[in-house]
Amino acid sequence: MTEWVSVRSSAIRKIGYDAGSSRMYIDFNDSDPHYTFCRVPEHMFRNFVSTRSVGSYYHDHIKDQYDC
Repeated sequence: MTEWVSVRSSAIRKIGYDAGSSRMYIDFNDSDPHYTFCRVPEHMFRNFVSTRSVGSYYHDHIKDQYDC
């Protein structure tokens, strides 16, 4: 089951995570459907949704790191 969290960001609407498959989903404001990232540790998702700058965290820790 995917857990979705709405975030405050100019680029990202919400972030989802499925612990069973270690997949993270990012719903960007300017794209449809969402992007899927594979083999993401749960702590990365938790850090991502609680960080002060979601956009910076995405660029520093997620982008190009967890391609399926």
